[in-house]
Amino acid sequence: MSGLGEVFADDAVARLYRRRPPYPEAVFAMLQRRLESPGTILDAGAGTGALARTMTTFAERVDALDPSAAMIAEGRRLPGGGDGRLRWILGRAEDAPLAPPYGLITCGVSLHWMDLAVVLPRFREVLAPGAHLAIVDNQNIHGPYRDEVWKITDRYAATSHHPETPEAVAAVRASGVFRIEDEERTDPMPFEQSVDEYIEFLHSTSTLTRRQLGERAKSFDDEVRTVFARRGIAQLRYGVVGIVTWAAIA
Repeated sequence: MSGLGEVFADDAVARLYRRRPPYPEAVFAMLQRRLESPGTILDAGAGTGALARTMTTFAERVDALDPSAAMIAEGRRLPGGGDGRLRWILGRAEDAPLAPPYGLITCGVSLHWMDLAVVLPRFREVLAPGAHLAIVDNQNIHGPYRDEVWKITDRYAATSHHPETPEAVAAVRASGVFRIEDEERTDPMPFEQSVDEYIEFLHSTSTLTRRQLGERAKSFDDEVRTVFARRGIAQLRYGVVGIVTWAAIA
């Protein structure tokens, strides 16, 4: 890991991952539907296993690969993290030892952290015939408070720009290694969390960790709380849309 990605090696950040909205159940139905023989899945950039720990319910084996020991340790502690069909692998997608062939490769909000010039040819080599690369993302549909909160996060963020999934999808499309077949979206899944839990979610992101903010962390928290207090919001309720972009070998 390098640059912003180094924040994910922090134990505190890994613990806060549980504050991130989960993937809607419909995402897993989409992934199961396109799982090819031999029924094994590589989840690259698995983090704490938000995808991997559930995919064991329909896969023969899931290899959950991540370069952060902190993320893997947290994932092992979470529900499903000790399933016998789940194999945690500490390493980078660019060069970690793998056990192909895979009937599906998933990247859940992670592909944009990888060196695509290296990983896309590698993914092509380890996919079983007819198998796909699934680029998975969540889109959170917030209420009218969104713009106010975003102005605060923009002021405090460690950088004005950080990589995101749509950029990775565009790079895959231009790579010539894979071709984008289609995109599937779920209906919005209702999700609820307290203001404090939402602030912890923000601190799990690559530009707003408490370590990055340092002494400014308290003022950041206070400003975000003020937005919700002014609106009389103690509990956030918003929608989460799961997005799966399907890529096939070109």
